[in-house]
Amino acid sequence: MRAAAISRSDLDRMPGMFFSANPKELKETGHSLLDDKTQKRRPKTFGMDMKAYLRSMIPHLESGMKPSKSREILSAAEVLQWSQSLEKLLATQTGQDVFGNFLKSEFSEENIEFWLACEDYKKTDSDLLRCKAEKIYKAFVHSDAAKQINIDFRTRESTAKKIKAPTPTCFDEAQKVIYTLMEKDSYPRFLKSDIYLNLLNDLQANSLK
Repeated sequence: MRAAAISRSDLDRMPGMFFSANPKELKETGHSLLDDKTQKRRPKTFGMDMKAYLRSMIPHLESGMKPSKSREILSAAEVLQWSQSLEKLLATQTGQDVFGNFLKSEFSEENIEFWLACEDYKKTDSDLLRCKAEKIYKAFVHSDAAKQINIDFRTRESTAKKIKAPTPTCFDEAQKVIYTLMEKDSYPRFLKSDIYLNLLNDLQANSLK
């Protein structure tokens, strides 16, 4: 029985994919997700476009060609693990990308963008904390932020105070609020979405061939 797999590099070429497969690109100053305040909203047909794209990829699995050892692949087993918890889904780059595309279809991609920015921020060198903290705050937390996240007033004010003397944990409170929001709201819908179910079903079907 041949295991079904989709190349991560193929997923990286999905239409409308926001996140780069290379996490280091989050740190680039030329075109950062924190600086892109003019990103246009995706049309409502975005989910259908993704569904068609995923299905169009499946015939390529039938060629019998073995993937290069240097290329990571996506298996049905891995995609099935995404249904165990949001933590499992966000633990992989591909999971983040696919979930990010789903959030775009719901016009709530700022949640995962903020969560990923916080994860990147925690790894920041101490001498760069202030600069990056201000960018994250202005992009997502400030009351006039272009990609304002949905957090309560107390958390917003508390975060504003913490970035005045930034530490690697100053966004933890706000990040936890957004994680819980995604976990209880978006994640259950993601597991029932065409984006997830078609990807999983197609991989499982091809594993039986």
